[in-house]
Amino acid sequence: MELWVLIAIGAAFFQNVRSALQKHLKGQLSTTGATFSRFIFAAPLILGVLAALITVGGYAAPEPTVRFAGFAVLGGLSQIIATALLVHLFGLRNFAVGTTFSKTETVQAALFGVIVLSDTITPMAVVALLISLAGVVLISSANGLRGGILNKGALIGVASGTAFAVSGISYRGASLALGGGDFLIRATFTLACVLVFQTVIMLVWLAWKDTPQIGRVLKSWRVSAWVGVAGGLASLGWFSAMTLQNAAYVKAVGQVELLFSFAVSVLIFRERSSGREVLGIALVSLGILALLLWR
Repeated sequence: MELWVLIAIGAAFFQNVRSALQKHLKGQLSTTGATFSRFIFAAPLILGVLAALITVGGYAAPEPTVRFAGFAVLGGLSQIIATALLVHLFGLRNFAVGTTFSKTETVQAALFGVIVLSDTITPMAVVALLISLAGVVLISSANGLRGGILNKGALIGVASGTAFAVSGISYRGASLALGGGDFLIRATFTLACVLVFQTVIMLVWLAWKDTPQIGRVLKSWRVSAWVGVAGGLASLGWFSAMTLQNAAYVKAVGQVELLFSFAVSVLIFRERSSGREVLGIALVSLGILALLLWR
């Protein structure tokens, strides 16, 4: 199995851990505060990893360019916007519809990758992506697509998927803009720059809109710190995998996170899955397998 596949699976696992930990913060912090905790505690970890790679590992520090900075800023802002749009969906009755359409991220990433980075997508890989997308749609819409297709929730969901796709392509573009060098130092350097940028942006926003949340985030450090660690490791995995491979392929393999989530649901919480969810899981698995075989 190729290295980028293993890294993407690991990233999906840590992202699942991060999501589980964030649930513990739901009653203590606002959605913005919980998002901020992800950045502020992840940034020191990744900066430490970057310093270790340079001082202990002997890696040469990459030299950023204007192209790198442009992609990094675009990716960081897009990720914040995408997250905000998803959060907004919680206030809508047709949340299931919006969430479903946000999962078009993978297909949109494939299109943006071809247009912006000249990535190549084989016809069979497109089929595999669509199979996996169909599975995600079935899982996300397990409670029914109420409200129709063309509604506010669907439009916001597609916009969220677009922003997530732009961020993924931008991060790959930023890492590739660093030129030569090992993928690990390029991915870590890119992630460190993005996390610092996002932390500053979120800090300024909270100081302006909701200053008390900053103190609450710091007081909840026992859980928030682990959210940052898990989120930082997940992001490092995504950045590394997307440095090695087409972002659309990485995002498609990353959908294995859904399988992790349902495994926890069934094995730990003893919850039952509907027939639609089981079929969706099967399609996601089939799509990932087909992608690895046909790519």
